[in-house]
Amino acid sequence: MTVDVLAIAAHPDDIEMTCAGTVLSLVAQGKTVAGVDLTRGELGTRGTPEIRLRESAEGARLMQLAARENMGFRDAFFRNDEEHQLAVISVIRHYRPTIVLTNAVDDRHPDHGRAAELVVQSCFYAGLRQIKTTGKDGKPQEAHRPSFVYHFIQDRSLTPDFVVDVTPYWDGKIAAIKAYKSQFFDPDSPEPQSYISGEAFMKFLEARTREHGHMIGAEFGEGYTTKRMLGVTDLFGLV
Repeated sequence: MTVDVLAIAAHPDDIEMTCAGTVLSLVAQGKTVAGVDLTRGELGTRGTPEIRLRESAEGARLMQLAARENMGFRDAFFRNDEEHQLAVISVIRHYRPTIVLTNAVDDRHPDHGRAAELVVQSCFYAGLRQIKTTGKDGKPQEAHRPSFVYHFIQDRSLTPDFVVDVTPYWDGKIAAIKAYKSQFFDPDSPEPQSYISGEAFMKFLEARTREHGHMIGAEFGEGYTTKRMLGVTDLFGLV
């Protein structure tokens, strides 16, 4: 399968919280988007890996992803090493995206920054033909390096290098987030409270998205950072 954009995130629900609006806007433009969760989020305070897998499938449906898979890396204990890089390289070569969206380079959760480093380095190494990987069909994979890697902004208040206007897709983003009923605000849930389970956190997500939208004169926006200098060929393409 070849897709235009591949979103790779440390935990189920990272994609929904950070770039669901962007994903929906891309799909509306006729682009194909796939999602990859590195871990099952098994160390989370609420829910179970099985529940979160079902929730991620519902999130994928709501975001209209062309595919979604889970790498099954150990939550909190995956590393940016050869073993994990080869696994991510194989996924990148399978989907062959032009753009990769991934975790914030610096964030409250240590997994996020580590995932960002793992993905960035794996994207580069995926383009080296002397690194050999085997696909799902058991056949050798061809080298492929994505053209762009962008980091969505998560808990930390980082200054975005660019913002995507997701105003028409705000309701869709919220619906995708709420697919994770075990994780987010539910006044009737008997499970223990977590950092993201309170009503205040949902208000924070809305405030963050409004803040990024405000930066570009839109109601809602999703911000990204990049290590690469951005350029345009059409000044009128800027918001």
